[in-house]
Amino acid sequence: MPTYEESLEQFKAETRELGIHIHEELYHAIFDHLGPAVQDRDASLVACSDDEELKTVKENFLIGKLGLEDGPELDSAIKQVCGALGQSNRNKHRTTFYYLLTGILKKESVFISQD
Repeated sequence: MPTYEESLEQFKAETRELGIHIHEELYHAIFDHLGPAVQDRDASLVACSDDEELKTVKENFLIGKLGLEDGPELDSAIKQVCGALGQSNRNKHRTTFYYLLTGILKKESVFISQD
């Protein structure tokens, strides 16, 4: 099993391979928020083909963590991220998925100071 830091570096490398520039502090803060789940293969990935998984993303992260109200814009953002990470990409890492959602919905301040 990879260490916490090895997992972080792997996820960042794979995100860069997709052509996604990351804000280090924000990415690291989201990674930290997810805690030990990032080291569990199943829990560390988001399955865009699983409606229950996407419902959990919306309820637990978008509404629960980011404090957003349920609405069509949340579903739209989730679909946008699924598309951005590629339908055939089976390694949609939760950290990267949440990172992109946070940026799309402009909620970076939940994780980092905007000074």
